[in-house]
Amino acid sequence: MSAESLVQLRGVRMHFFDKRGLVAQVLRHEAGAVHAVDDVDLDIPGGQIVGLVGESGSGKTTLGRTIVGLQRPTAGAVLFDGRDLGRASRAELRRLRRRMQMIFQEPHASLSPRHRVASLLSEPYRIHRISPEERSSVGELLEMVELSPEIASHFPHQLSGGQARRVGIARALALHPELVVADEPTSGLDASAAAAVLNLIKGLRERLGLTYLVITHDLNVVGYLAETIAVMYLGQLVEIGPAERIYESPAHPYTQALLSALPEPGDGRVERRLLLPGEIPSPRTPPAGCRFHTRCAYAQERSRLESPQLEQIEPDHLVACHFWREVRAAATASRPPERRRDGDSRH
Repeated sequence: MSAESLVQLRGVRMHFFDKRGLVAQVLRHEAGAVHAVDDVDLDIPGGQIVGLVGESGSGKTTLGRTIVGLQRPTAGAVLFDGRDLGRASRAELRRLRRRMQMIFQEPHASLSPRHRVASLLSEPYRIHRISPEERSSVGELLEMVELSPEIASHFPHQLSGGQARRVGIARALALHPELVVADEPTSGLDASAAAAVLNLIKGLRERLGLTYLVITHDLNVVGYLAETIAVMYLGQLVEIGPAERIYESPAHPYTQALLSALPEPGDGRVERRLLLPGEIPSPRTPPAGCRFHTRCAYAQERSRLESPQLEQIEPDHLVACHFWREVRAAATASRPPERRRDGDSRH
């Protein structure tokens, strides 16, 4: 484990089991399992932004919820500041949860429609029984996310998508956490509002020294924010590396496909299709061997029989692919003009 990592995941699994009906119990049918997360190892260094990228159904949100303790892993360990959340007592887990918070994907859905913004921002203090002298005022929290004080009297339905997102960020920061998991922070926002939210997230990291895990399907988002990118497919990490290296020289065919779907500068952000055959398989019945082999142009017999393990191919760059050398060579040969990694090129 890295001594400077705030979060370490070691062999984390999250399986969801079906409830068996009476007939299934009588016939002794085994309960089916959804393999949402399988054997994930990942370090999140303190003070950094790590981007977790993949298609819908890849297990990203489940992993994020497991990291902040909203659900306990089926197997493996989630360590926060060296403490295993799975072995923590109820009281210790409650204290640790104050230090890690989540910004949920659907901002309006995560805000109770019956309460005004002022009450919603005070809710974390009531839940964790924070004394008044330790609390930030509603005005301070709104100012932190660049919202006017008048918003405090609004109900969620009176907020725009961008305002609701900022209220969700303010509520997550009310307890002064060290780790924030942001699930699809630009989902449902237009380009202007999305850019403003990303700039806010980046600015708060610099001002407050936050550590982020940013979950998204959009490599543009993590390309703007993150120092490290982790690519997830069907419950497993397939590539991890510095953001610049992932963009310049992807070593997994899935990463290559995600990058090919990005709009080029000058496209007007026209969305491109992910150029892969078929759909992502069901996590109930993941393919044997390499889980990506059913959609992979490089797949061979070995891919169907043997599951590749993450291996280091360069300092801090790991990939789980039997044929990463061929993938890298193909990516280098067909590389488009270098993508700019500034805010203007993406938002």
